[in-house]
Amino acid sequence: MINLKSCKKPFAIALLSCLLNPAPLTAEEKASDKGPLPLKELRTFTEIYDRIKQAYVEPVDDTTLLNNAIDGMLNGLDPHSAYLRDDALDDLQENTRGEFGGLGIEIEMQNGFVRVITPIDDTPALKAGIEAGDLIIKIDDQTVNGLSLQEAVDLMRGKPGTDVVLTVAREHQPKPLEITITRAAIKITSVKHRSLEPGFGYIRITQFQVNTGDSLLKAIKKLQKQQPLKGLVLDMRNNPGGVLNAAVEVSDAFLSGGLIVYTNGRLPNSELRFNATNTDPSQGVPLVVLINGGSASASEIVAGALQDHHRAVILGSQSFGKGSVQTVLPLTNDSALKLTTARYYTPSGRSIQAEGITPDIQVETTRITSTTDQSLRIKEADLKGHLSNGNEKKKIDNGSPDKIALAEQDFQLYEALNLLKGLHIISQAKPSTKATN
Repeated sequence: MINLKSCKKPFAIALLSCLLNPAPLTAEEKASDKGPLPLKELRTFTEIYDRIKQAYVEPVDDTTLLNNAIDGMLNGLDPHSAYLRDDALDDLQENTRGEFGGLGIEIEMQNGFVRVITPIDDTPALKAGIEAGDLIIKIDDQTVNGLSLQEAVDLMRGKPGTDVVLTVAREHQPKPLEITITRAAIKITSVKHRSLEPGFGYIRITQFQVNTGDSLLKAIKKLQKQQPLKGLVLDMRNNPGGVLNAAVEVSDAFLSGGLIVYTNGRLPNSELRFNATNTDPSQGVPLVVLINGGSASASEIVAGALQDHHRAVILGSQSFGKGSVQTVLPLTNDSALKLTTARYYTPSGRSIQAEGITPDIQVETTRITSTTDQSLRIKEADLKGHLSNGNEKKKIDNGSPDKIALAEQDFQLYEALNLLKGLHIISQAKPSTKATN
């Protein structure tokens, strides 16, 4: 191998000399399926490299050019492969722990712009009005087109309490929107739970972190302790994914056996299979899972597994469709390579990649309002001298303000609750017996 630093020739010429006069192949390399390097393309690369060094309007150092070449090589593969230099690896580790500074959005590169996969619950981005699908075209005064994903992330992050202005293009909006967001120290609560109505629980998973599986089991136990569960809603809308093992643990909490997910790639260690244990902490309670276009990766693994095992009814809209596995490969210079190495498959063999999970029941996000003044309706009970039905029990108002408010605030969740009630009624129905003569 040629020592390029000690070579007196220009860098590009030395590089070309090394490429055109490579060291002889070892026996192992000869036995492999590696073909010869494409010398024509390599010559073009070194020629362009040399022209930039000589003719670009400003001097450019070799490190910058090589780093740009690496970024271009990875950006041409897929949106999720990246060279993690400087603080990027630390940022990735912070995200999986659920603590980091910034705005609270999951993003990807799309046609040179930054696309919002989803704003994360209880973060400045969501509170400021950022929506899934928004295209970020400017960050403060910096145009995003031409930036790498990491450069865009670096611009959006900053000291908590400082402001950043995002200019976003949104579908059905004639003009770009300028949204000011105040940065904050982001600490995401992975699992939240509450009771919707007596016997009907609600669990929301905002992101899959290392402790998500344990937090889910605690939430289920708390809901079961309040009262016997008749049904449960698992909300994974706008969940961008996260740790694979957490998705397996969440799926396992609702299954009593069988395959959860498997991966398939070129590397031997990229072919993995994950199976559920023979215990079901949820005790087989009727389950409705909510997903939407912001549900990606790990949340799609859970939805796909529960759907294939007929353990839950999936309700909402088509999920995002990120079914690829990224492996972080450490490099020698304290940096790392995040590389897509495999695809996810549901138990039935469906690839999630670029397809997503199709809900069993399609319910788009809808805003409803009451069109009738309930106070103007006249019922039999309002008539003077109406006949009593003889039932002394307290009258139940099915149009209670809480139910009306839920329908207006979150129609998908309202529909999920109604579906759970129907599933519970069916499960409680006794088989009819026919009289025999």
